[in-house]
Amino acid sequence: MIPVTTLSGRKVALFGLGGSGIATARALAEGGAAVTAWDDNPESVARAEREGITVANLREVDWSEFASFVLSPGVPLTHPKPHWTVELARGASVEIIGDIELFSRERAARCPDAPFIAVTGTNGKSTTTALIAHILAAAGRDAQMGGNIGRAVMTLDPPARDRFHVVECSSYQIELAPSLNPSAGILLNLTPDHLDRHGTMQRYAEIKERLVAGSDTAIIGVDDSYCAQIADRLERVGKEVIRISKRLPLTDGYFADGTDLMEAVRGQYSRIGFLEGIGSLRGLHNAQNALAAVAACLKVGLDLGEIQSGLESFPGLAHRMEQVGRRAASSS
Repeated sequence: MIPVTTLSGRKVALFGLGGSGIATARALAEGGAAVTAWDDNPESVARAEREGITVANLREVDWSEFASFVLSPGVPLTHPKPHWTVELARGASVEIIGDIELFSRERAARCPDAPFIAVTGTNGKSTTTALIAHILAAAGRDAQMGGNIGRAVMTLDPPARDRFHVVECSSYQIELAPSLNPSAGILLNLTPDHLDRHGTMQRYAEIKERLVAGSDTAIIGVDDSYCAQIADRLERVGKEVIRISKRLPLTDGYFADGTDLMEAVRGQYSRIGFLEGIGSLRGLHNAQNALAAVAACLKVGLDLGEIQSGLESFPGLAHRMEQVGRRAASSS
């Protein structure tokens, strides 16, 4: 668990008592905050109460007492209309944040140099997150994986200089994390998605951009026009940008040439890895995932040998290019 010391001694409202909500409430309480939690589902409220979390109907409390409001990422912030708790928080000028923001603040307070890789994109983010965590763990590093995949982020071990956090971030989570600042931020791709939640493709893209805009190094797939524009825009304002492409030879960056993973430096190419024979990483989409993983792992200090070894031993995610058997060719 990561105790939330940055809100110690403060009153905090929390809405959404699923698994991550309960984990966040515990982390807040462990760090010294006074938490008042609620959910629209009476069963979730009862479960939280049984586990010792203070619950109260947030329609009936004094919002002026709260320093922060922690909202479950699945609850509407803007579209199709703000949840009733959002309107109450805004009416009282209480900041609205999520668990990824709490993690970011704890990292900044405890160990701002702790290696932190954040991954987003419309497609491929779970595979890329799992692949990076696997490469790190296979190389003997303390790899902590969570967020929108696997464990709730506040259940991971606290940030430390020799501990690598690899966190998958949905657009919903990014929207609630204004100080998100990974060592390496990955934006794989953008296609229309979640428009019922964000309203327009432009707003969806702007939210996704926040992850790489706040990172020390922005790793961006440039095979779609939205991400290509984001890469150009961030580079113009001085951000370190690493471009990746699953099909285009780049002047600078990383791209795939068949199953070879290539690095381009001022138009000069060299092979830095390969996917030949790696069943869990078949296909162009996985070439993009692998390129992002290579770029991020290099950025946090791994060498190419460690990375290639991790690529080759990656088991893949269940039901994602999962090999279930082989059929021998007929001899007739």
